[in-house]
Amino acid sequence: MAKLNINGVEKEYAVGTSFEEVVKDYQDEYDNLIALVIENDKIRELSKSVTKDATIKFVTLKDSIGHKAYVRTATMILIKSMYDVFGRDVLKRVQVEYAIGEGYYVEVKFFDPEKIISQEETEAVRNRMQEIIDADLPIGKKSYPKDEAIKLFKDCGMNAKVKLFGYRRTSSVNVYNIEDYHDYYYGYMLPSTGYVKYYDVMQYEEGVMLLIPNRKNPSKIEYFEPREKLFDTMKRANDWGEMMGIENVGDLNDKVCDGSINDMILVAEALQERRISEIAREIVERGNVKFILIAGPSSSGKTSFSHRLSIQLRTYGMVPHPIAMDDYFVNREDTPLDENGDYDFECIEAIDTDKFNEDMKGLLAGEDVELPIFNFKTGRREEKGRHMKLGAEDILVIEGIHGLNPKTSIELPDESKFKIFISALTTLNVDDHNRIPTTDARMLRRMIRDARTRGASAKRTIQMWPSVRKGEEKNIFPFQESADVMFNSALIYEIGAIKPYAEPLLYNIKPGEPEYFEAQRMLKFLEYFLTIEVDNVPNNSICREFVGGSYFNV
Repeated sequence: MAKLNINGVEKEYAVGTSFEEVVKDYQDEYDNLIALVIENDKIRELSKSVTKDATIKFVTLKDSIGHKAYVRTATMILIKSMYDVFGRDVLKRVQVEYAIGEGYYVEVKFFDPEKIISQEETEAVRNRMQEIIDADLPIGKKSYPKDEAIKLFKDCGMNAKVKLFGYRRTSSVNVYNIEDYHDYYYGYMLPSTGYVKYYDVMQYEEGVMLLIPNRKNPSKIEYFEPREKLFDTMKRANDWGEMMGIENVGDLNDKVCDGSINDMILVAEALQERRISEIAREIVERGNVKFILIAGPSSSGKTSFSHRLSIQLRTYGMVPHPIAMDDYFVNREDTPLDENGDYDFECIEAIDTDKFNEDMKGLLAGEDVELPIFNFKTGRREEKGRHMKLGAEDILVIEGIHGLNPKTSIELPDESKFKIFISALTTLNVDDHNRIPTTDARMLRRMIRDARTRGASAKRTIQMWPSVRKGEEKNIFPFQESADVMFNSALIYEIGAIKPYAEPLLYNIKPGEPEYFEAQRMLKFLEYFLTIEVDNVPNNSICREFVGGSYFNV
């Protein structure tokens, strides 16, 4: 017998009892499904068994780790259902692409290049998913020698996995299966298909959208709202990757090994520069634009982008002037408080929108306006003689998280404004079935920049990230589709370049610390990438904003 300390109470279980059986004794005490357990500071899948005395904690779908396990399991069931419905002779490839709201876009490619999945076929796939879920099939897990795993996936036609494991240093690979369908996922899975109770599938573009409940309400499918500009921006990045021959991490590693990565870096940078040039031209051709409003989530590269956009505008004879919306913070004592009694610097009320609109209207009218400067040490807005008067070719480049919120510039004429949403929308995949969340790339960016410029630890960055994400969901993402254009600041090579900067920071987080599991997940993720030297990254690159060496004051 083994003694398990669960919620402060000790209880005995026979050695060999599965954690799934243990969880059944406690599930009624939790509002949400228990997906995993933590045994003595190690995450365990419910299919694992009790082997020793231990302290046990439960992970539910409201926890990030548990929710990710649910998404992976639902994804595996979807892909198996695709192959069951169409067969491997018809279905060429199923590729999990990117998140759009609460949905995950899955591109479906057939050997017939003209064929696109229909609504009726999508319903057949959904029905097959439900059959698999109703059958509550076990999800097996087996460790294969690397060579055997490569052969298995080669026989299945999963070439991206074959290429990925060719660069894997470890000698074995964990492979999951549902009946005769085998697949690989980096991360934990649920023990059986019956755990996926809430999901939906809808036909979308050239594939399907897999809808999954969010962590806030794990038992409810939210209404799916198409985000066409976001989808088109990510599709553009996918097309760029295909053009360069880089669709997944294995392709990127190939470029490192064959010596062509430096050319790929220059191509990736040139594609971004071309897009910035296109945006500048659109601004100029519209005419009468005086205010460029730039908003985006943390670590999107807003500062570097605003500098590069300004340079492009200058090639058209414009005279751009940078303005930080942070200079319009209300005085510290007037800042609203959040639910914890702390200053809420990210809410719209933390900005003096009345003063901002007054100053911008004055500039638009040709007046000489004294612009404030916010003193972050004293927490007060100051006037230090920074005067501005707009001439015919002058244009303001304004950066701030509330730039797309209509309240921010409500008194300015629409024709005078040009709104830009920027984010690092990573579309590179680990392989066809393992996508890279855009938030992971941004967190790595912020982690190494915080360490370099603020002396902050990776532990602190991970600790703050949920709060940062909460602010983004509230203040930025609801307005992204109102932008005139979107700019994707992700670079297809960048994770390989920031890897050597991030790994030492993550290794500093030790077992027992709350951030340890997330650090380990990120370290495992980085293992897939070969290191890319930054020497050939241009000094005006957005990547330089994070690793250092930028021409710009970032």
